[in-house]
Amino acid sequence: MAVNRSVGVAALLLLSGCTAVGTAPRSCFHRNEAAEVDVGYCQAVRIGNALYISGTAGQGPMPSAMRSVYDRLRQTLAANGLTFADVVKENVYATDLDAFIQAKDIRKEFYGQAPPAATWVQVQRLYTPALVVEVELTAVYPR
Repeated sequence: MAVNRSVGVAALLLLSGCTAVGTAPRSCFHRNEAAEVDVGYCQAVRIGNALYISGTAGQGPMPSAMRSVYDRLRQTLAANGLTFADVVKENVYATDLDAFIQAKDIRKEFYGQAPPAATWVQVQRLYTPALVVEVELTAVYPR
């Protein structure tokens, strides 16, 4: 059965508060504007009632790398008026998925009883070789 992708996109836009492609107000949040502009990205982008947070990465041993990443994600969420309870999707990229899984209780501390849909993937390398985990989030503003 064929899927009509335009219907899916329209539904996603309506859920995120957009009315039509290209007409939604878009705002960019920078944590480190000079570095982000140099590479060409925003730490977070808000469109309608959705906030898309770029990958936030950590280095060092996995437990401390995880805590550092989720602490910075909490700061980005808070700077945009949200909490982990507003997160609906999480994508994790780890260079050692077993180490990530062993540190999962740190992640659970941040989500509590409101875990999001999640995807966890092991990768060979992240942006720089020292990085061991990168997490990106999608959050939705309450109406």
